[in-house]
Amino acid sequence: MTIFSRIIQLSLILMSLTNPLVYAASEAPEVAEPAKGPHGGRLLEQDGFAVEISIFESGIPPEMRVFTYLGNQPLAAKDVQVNVTLSRLDGEQNQLVFAPEADYLLGNATIVEPHSYAVAVKAVHQGKTYQWQYDSFEGRVELNDRMLALTGVKTERASKRILTQKLHLFGVIAVDPSRSFLIQSPYNAEVQQVLVEPGQQVSAGQPMAKLMNTNTLKTFVVKSPASGVVTRRLINQGQVVSSDPMFEVVDYSQVFVELSAFPNAVKQLKTGQRVDVFDMHQSEQTQSSISFIAPAMTDGHIARARAVIDNKNGYWRPGMHVNADIVVAEREVAIAVRKNAVQSFRDMAVVFAKYGNTFEVRMLEFGVEDDEYLEVLSGLKPDTEYATENSFLLKADVEKDGASHDH
Repeated sequence: MTIFSRIIQLSLILMSLTNPLVYAASEAPEVAEPAKGPHGGRLLEQDGFAVEISIFESGIPPEMRVFTYLGNQPLAAKDVQVNVTLSRLDGEQNQLVFAPEADYLLGNATIVEPHSYAVAVKAVHQGKTYQWQYDSFEGRVELNDRMLALTGVKTERASKRILTQKLHLFGVIAVDPSRSFLIQSPYNAEVQQVLVEPGQQVSAGQPMAKLMNTNTLKTFVVKSPASGVVTRRLINQGQVVSSDPMFEVVDYSQVFVELSAFPNAVKQLKTGQRVDVFDMHQSEQTQSSISFIAPAMTDGHIARARAVIDNKNGYWRPGMHVNADIVVAEREVAIAVRKNAVQSFRDMAVVFAKYGNTFEVRMLEFGVEDDEYLEVLSGLKPDTEYATENSFLLKADVEKDGASHDH
């Protein structure tokens, strides 16, 4: 320690005698870093005998290697017996037995992530037993009940779940051509009276116009062939008509949803698949199924798929743009976690598992997914409680404390 550092330390001690808060607010004495051995592992020493515990994971699954020393001299690996117990947060214990390999002792099991555990080491050399215990934690955060409530961190259990995979397509509401009617006179005739106007709702069989046959001079009535809305009126009183349309009536009680699908989506589509249709503001939705997939692509390399939806309330107007979710697969998985729970830690995807008031990272391998959940292939035990909402706060706390990967 330099003279200047010593003066600062003495000054802080004197100030704390008169005002303890000054010392509390100042930097606490630094915790000594664990001693390191020649191979970068943790060095444990007792009565001149030492072991160096290291994790080697360069291009291979992580393994524990132990180097031993007497004084400053390395010992032959065959001359020392070592056992290591790793006690993890979830109660699991990994018992490692070591055998000589080259100039070190090699553990008999892969050291799975996270490398966070309480470590108990037992070594025997020349009939004398040496023992050490230490904590090697990483990616671990402890929150009391008050802080847990303040942060708003929520949790759920990682359990069996059915993942519903969907395609998200855009579409437009269109008239069903089979429900659009052009109304003509069966004879050459003169219009005597027009009985309906555009926009008017008509029922099947309702009179629309009175006409007089120009050959027989007899009057007759033209009626609507279906219930619907008069969309066009193409005649006026006194007009002579023949085969030209006089009215158009459209039945909007059932309409098409014309969907646009790119090639990578088309191959996942099948008739009969469920379709959930939403307006652009997500304020209204309805359900149907795929009834038709066009056999040819448009000039824009888009395929058209169609669903028919009920529109008796008149909400779905032709020309309206919509979103549609098509269920293309459903799969039950043994373990799934929410996507919003996943954070990054040492460039790995993790969730924070919860045990009591302590959260700790779990490195995960994923399988299939849907919009909300990811299948977990490895890294998390079934029914583990894990952080979902606001899990990023736990990551921030870990990063604040440093996310070193020492062993």
